[in-house]
Amino acid sequence: MPIATVNPANGETLKTYDALGAEEIERRLATAEAAFRTHRSTSFAERARLLHKAADLLEEDQQEIGRVMTTEMGKPVKQARAEAAKCAKAMHWYADHAEGLLADEEPAESDVKDSGASRVLVRYRPLGPVLAVMPWNFPLWQVIRFAAPALMAGNVGLLKHASNVPQTALYLEDLFRRAGFPEGCFQTLLIGSGAVEDILRDPRVKAATLTGSEPAGRAVASVAGDEVKKTVLELGGSDPYVVMPSADLDRAAKTAVTARVQNNGQSCIAAKRFIVHTDVFDAFAERFTAGMKALKVGDPLDEDTDVGPLSTEQGRGDLEELVDDAVEAGATVLCGAERPDGPGWYYAPTILADVTPEMRIHQEEAFGPVATLYRVADLDEAVALANDTPFGLSSNVWTRDGAEVDRFVRDLEAGGVFVNGMTASHPAFPFGGVKRSGYGRELSGHGIREFCNITTVWHGA
Repeated sequence: MPIATVNPANGETLKTYDALGAEEIERRLATAEAAFRTHRSTSFAERARLLHKAADLLEEDQQEIGRVMTTEMGKPVKQARAEAAKCAKAMHWYADHAEGLLADEEPAESDVKDSGASRVLVRYRPLGPVLAVMPWNFPLWQVIRFAAPALMAGNVGLLKHASNVPQTALYLEDLFRRAGFPEGCFQTLLIGSGAVEDILRDPRVKAATLTGSEPAGRAVASVAGDEVKKTVLELGGSDPYVVMPSADLDRAAKTAVTARVQNNGQSCIAAKRFIVHTDVFDAFAERFTAGMKALKVGDPLDEDTDVGPLSTEQGRGDLEELVDDAVEAGATVLCGAERPDGPGWYYAPTILADVTPEMRIHQEEAFGPVATLYRVADLDEAVALANDTPFGLSSNVWTRDGAEVDRFVRDLEAGGVFVNGMTASHPAFPFGGVKRSGYGRELSGHGIREFCNITTVWHGA
């Protein structure tokens, strides 16, 4: 993929960029190493001052960077502005909480004495330059949820962003520079995916984090494993959205629409498989279908648009293949399953019922505004179907039965269980998945400690 801004609303190429050459990559790696030697020694107060400043600047830039994101990857502009605001909130949160999250810990006095020590501390120390390989779907948020904790921990960042969001990638480097972070603390590398392996193998790079596809995650994890370097992976998702008889059907159906089509349906944590108890299936399906049909699909720069185009022509083609395969195998189309007329990479909000295990969409992630709808007879079948996926990022359950909640929380194979609401991320709560959705956690204290050297400091008696 060329490094370029191509407007998905009309297919027009707006800007292209040359990839960095070997000499410039070397210069930037050396700059990162030098920056780490200084940044690691700065106080939490100084790091917080700089991160608060970056957050303030981002808040001021919401309108401008929102339009850039929309032009690069097609999300409705009101959602783009909300993403910028969410990033600023997370930056302020880490600036305020990092010192406490990384404070020295003292084991129990009895264990200290038992070890023969006079004092023992557990200290969190930064690792060094961390490579972040990031996707296009949340081009600010995916980066900030790595960068904010990493910088506050004393690490420095090297960003390899998706090739179709280069303006957003360059904006991020400029944002931290304008905030006053020293040169090299956060750098954007305009490179293709073929350059990632050499950078990750460089001894100056100490770890990597990746959000993206399962194949990309496998590739990065393989190289990092060969080099014995820490990685955090957040990969695909095919999140279940379970509706039981006691649920508030109006709320569940209304939220289901948002949960499926947020970010034009291109979200790892978007609900994708809607698993509904037979007692309320018909009533839910009617409400859900009406909600999806009512969505306005159109120009993402229009404030009234609900669903914009998919980010790339290839992405739309991949989604169509999944839908066509299901329909040919007997799935029922409740709405959508077609391209709107006109330019741009649009796809109509779609619901498929009567989906069966032999259909590709049953096991593969549908990255776009396409929902699959399943009927189940009881709680056991709901849990089994929810777990019948190679992914395990998050999950949503709608029930007012306490025993059912306990069962879902105990048995769902996912990194999150959201009860009577849709999956969302917050800087204070850990985020990540299991199975082929990846490993490790972002956000919260768990996220900031992922790229720390957890050091035991033992003092003799």
